[in-house]
Amino acid sequence: MSIGENIKMVREAKKLSQKQVALSIDMDPSQYSKIEKGKTDPSVSTVEKISAALGVSLSELFQSDEIFKDINSIDKTIMEKIKLIEQLDDQEKNSLFNIIDGLFAKKRLKDSLSSALSGV
Repeated sequence: MSIGENIKMVREAKKLSQKQVALSIDMDPSQYSKIEKGKTDPSVSTVEKISAALGVSLSELFQSDEIFKDINSIDKTIMEKIKLIEQLDDQEKNSLFNIIDGLFAKKRLKDSLSSALSGV
């Protein structure tokens, strides 16, 4: 992932528009858009301003590539999904976790019944 893609991912997770971020750092929104699209490379001072506007550390904008570096493609897919789950609001997370808990409970019940029936 490029720095622009990382910035976009964080901005969307924070539910901010490009215009909101651009205006908060005194930047023309079209210039900001070019950064997210990877059409221009931002200066270090610009990236520092963007990270401050997004409420994340400078290093966090560069970490997402490293998170997936040493894991295989199946694990990468799972990690990407976890990252997306982290972007949900609390009510959406709770709903998702309730569904997952229900599926686990169903599997445990099915395994218990299967074990009990095979022992008969």
